[in-house]
Amino acid sequence: MIKKEITINNILGLESKPAAMFIQKASNYKSNVWIEKGERKANAKSLLGLLSLGVGKGSKIMLITEGEDEAEASDELENYLVSGLGENV
Repeated sequence: MIKKEITINNILGLESKPAAMFIQKASNYKSNVWIEKGERKANAKSLLGLLSLGVGKGSKIMLITEGEDEAEASDELENYLVSGLGENV
């Protein structure tokens, strides 16, 4: 299991379109992927789960990956989150 704390920098946070794009990337991996914000944790391959966390700009989240390709998943998803989820930050 790999855990990484990340600050969300894009304008929309993990709202519907950025969340859907993140889910597409997360779904490319066999590993389980979760996002944790405060005391709440959601499956990062579930749109409703991600939206329920209310991750906005400046939110600190924990990216958690566990499984056979966890290192690759963790690195790519971290880079995607830090780079602004495809937005200009």
